[in-house]
Amino acid sequence: MVEVRYFAAIADAVGKSSELLDLPADATIGDLRTSISAAYGPKLDPMLAVCAYLIGDELTRDATARLTPRVDVLPPFAGG
Repeated sequence: MVEVRYFAAIADAVGKSSELLDLPADATIGDLRTSISAAYGPKLDPMLAVCAYLIGDELTRDATARLTPRVDVLPPFAGG
C-alpha cells in the first residue's frame, strides 16, 4: 500500500487530499500516474505529467523513480 497525498489543484481534481493505493512494492511514478488516471479519468493526464512527486526527501518528475510508502503529488505552484 502507498499513501498518496494530493495538494492544491490535483487535490481539487481528485476530490480528496489523500488516499491509500494498492500498488506493487516495486511500483514507480509511472505506475502511480497510470493508477490515478484509471481511477479518475485520462483528463488528469496533462496535470499528472507536470506534477512533481515528493518521494522521501527527493522531489522528482522521473517516471521511473520507485515509490516509497508515502508519496506527495504536487502540481506547479504560481507566485513567489
